[in-house]
Amino acid sequence: MNAPHEFASTSAAGAARADERTNTAAASNTAVLDTHANVGPGSAPNAPNAPNASSTPAAGAPAAGVPARAPLAAAAPVAPLAPLPRPARGDFDAALTRGAYMPLTQFGVIDVTGDDAATFLHSQLTNDTQHLDAASARLAGYCSAKGRLLASFLTWRTGEAIRLLVSQDVQPAVQKRLSMFVLRAKAKLADASGTLAAVGFAGDVRDALSGVFDALPDGVHVKVDGPAGSLIRVPDAAARPRYLWIGPKAEVDARLPALDAKLARASAAVWDWLDIRAGEPRITQRVVEQFVPQMVNFDVLGGVNFRKGCYPGQEVVARSQYRGTIKRRTALAHVAGEPETVLPGSELFHADDASQPCGMVVNAAAAPDGGVDMLVEMKLTALEAGTVRLGAADGPALTFLPLPYALPSDA
Repeated sequence: MNAPHEFASTSAAGAARADERTNTAAASNTAVLDTHANVGPGSAPNAPNAPNASSTPAAGAPAAGVPARAPLAAAAPVAPLAPLPRPARGDFDAALTRGAYMPLTQFGVIDVTGDDAATFLHSQLTNDTQHLDAASARLAGYCSAKGRLLASFLTWRTGEAIRLLVSQDVQPAVQKRLSMFVLRAKAKLADASGTLAAVGFAGDVRDALSGVFDALPDGVHVKVDGPAGSLIRVPDAAARPRYLWIGPKAEVDARLPALDAKLARASAAVWDWLDIRAGEPRITQRVVEQFVPQMVNFDVLGGVNFRKGCYPGQEVVARSQYRGTIKRRTALAHVAGEPETVLPGSELFHADDASQPCGMVVNAAAAPDGGVDMLVEMKLTALEAGTVRLGAADGPALTFLPLPYALPSDA
């Protein structure tokens, strides 16, 4: 069964490079995670609950390792996106020095219900959903059969559902693809985006939130529930605490005027910047099927459970962890210029080898003091010395910043 056609227009490694797979696969069997995958949109994920399903490679895929990816210049064109917005300086200041809330329209929500909801998702995602308790949230990824991320989620239980928060631009295609593999499982996927609202909070916001929730979560990815919905503590960014509120749209809208009396309302783009400064990547349309989870530090962030059973791409992800050498990671960087000059999926070039890209922009957002902050996936060797430039060998130079967490020393 082929993957849904929605990904054909969004994957940067599209069908235009299909003929390259056979030629590059044999040479790349031993180069685990040293290069990006050349993954086409026609690769179907493994059927859920099938023993060792992920060990069967798709047509044209090698039995081991990760095939190489051709430069984006050779790819099928990706639909143009609007340039990144630049929020007002006051929006950043509110989040960094006082407190701010941000309605988050960049996310979609999928609700999975039914007796088999947890086991079905357990067979599809990179993290454990069978043991997801009511007081926790977890990161998770959804991979192609070749181990490449189609989406990233924040997952949690609410009532009878398991809720998935996902980038809005990939939500319809991801929901359709997951639904294809429900088969006999007692599980149903529904788009809850229209009935729910997501709001982000950053800074000194505890007093304002105490008027909405009786208790506040006291640890990262701890969740509390109330009549107004769910409140989740997410990783701090720029030394400021952050919370995510997802609740019924009518309930959220009714409570926003009271928040306006206590907090500044800021642009949703400030939340994108805070996510970047927290080192937490998000898979969006322009980077679908570009990264094995470890390439975007999902193993470090707790988004992969290496002890759970099979899921699409599980063998590639596990082999990358235990048998291969992880030679690519995601770093935090800054580049001068305006947001319209930077988009996710833009390639990076190193001064020592300007003939081919050394990495790719995962996420980007305008920075408070000008320029753009980015999460960039790239070869570790390119991080060690020399200059890395955006877009071309003579493009603007990147300045690398420390991540708020440590990468494994053997990476």
